[in-house]
Amino acid sequence: MTEVQAALVWCPCPNIEVARKISEQLLQERLIACANMFPAMESLFEWDGGLSQASEVGVLFKTTADSLDALISLLGELHPYDTPAILGWTCDIAHPAVLGWLRETVGHTD
Repeated sequence: MTEVQAALVWCPCPNIEVARKISEQLLQERLIACANMFPAMESLFEWDGGLSQASEVGVLFKTTADSLDALISLLGELHPYDTPAILGWTCDIAHPAVLGWLRETVGHTD
């Protein structure tokens, strides 16, 4: 059985509809096992030399380290922002049941 390493990707979206649409496509592509959406998130950030503010929906995607590059690439294509804040990282440790779920769910075959 192939060893699987868990990974996460964080990305704010402009609204819940966009977050759901992107999440559904990533699930269909088998690049993620789950998308947790955090509605009504307030964001403060610097943009074009000034302070900006926006209401956004934060999304945390659960995936594998092997799928991280493809996920980030497709997410960047699907996202409506010119500069989407897409951040991904591998997890140092995960529960064995979660690793099994990721192995079965995210585009892997042994």
